[in-house]
Amino acid sequence: MEEQNAIGILDSGVGGLTVVKEVFRQLPREKIIYFGDTARCPYGPRPAEEVKKFTLEIVDFLLTQNVKMIVIACNTATAAALNEVKKKVKIPVVGVIRPGSLAAIKHTRTGEIGVIGTEGTIQSGAYEKTLKQINPNLNITSYACPTLVPLVESGIEDETMIRQVVKEALQPILNQKMDSLILGCTHYPLISQYIQEVVGEQVKLLSSAEETAREVSTILHYQNLLNQTENHPKHLFYTTGDVDHFKQIAEKWLGRTIEVTHIDLSKVK
Repeated sequence: MEEQNAIGILDSGVGGLTVVKEVFRQLPREKIIYFGDTARCPYGPRPAEEVKKFTLEIVDFLLTQNVKMIVIACNTATAAALNEVKKKVKIPVVGVIRPGSLAAIKHTRTGEIGVIGTEGTIQSGAYEKTLKQINPNLNITSYACPTLVPLVESGIEDETMIRQVVKEALQPILNQKMDSLILGCTHYPLISQYIQEVVGEQVKLLSSAEETAREVSTILHYQNLLNQTENHPKHLFYTTGDVDHFKQIAEKWLGRTIEVTHIDLSKVK
């Protein structure tokens, strides 16, 4: 039965696990197949066409797993490839930029919204376009933070070093007026406590994970694809990079033991 098929979630690395964690919380009966392209991470500095190519390769693999929905849990990939993927597949496809924008509009009181993300996401202007489509009166400040994804992917636990890198990355936006800051990269919630320290408690940090999971739930319900039979789904995690490193970061974030398989997309037909 189609409703028992998995939800396919993809990211450039471990960042999309923030979305996985929220899907686990909101939709505990759903099976997840996660693909983290850690060997080619970060996507942010890459040309949009290359990101689109990588994303379509991963989508092709997920389709071989008979997934019922695809979630592009990477802002850079969402900006570069969401429309292309929607044209290519017959199943529902969800990105993270619109849900993140909706979260910000819901929470802002002043209309002053900041966005931090990778170079690819910020250069695309995807958040600004999406936010302004909904409310043209918003004032948006966008800034690329290229050092943060490698920081998260490295798994560094030295808090002094993390604080230093985060503080340097965010320095240029600290004088901006904003009451809300969109974490426009799914990696960033993994270091949100340090980001909050730097920007101050007066700024609300917004991750797209919660809204994305809510959108997934709504679409599955609308299309009668919610899994209502499985109580203990067996999730699968694939990485193009180091399995042990990925597993260590993922298990720490998700708070559970997972099964991780290495995959070489060049050998998948």
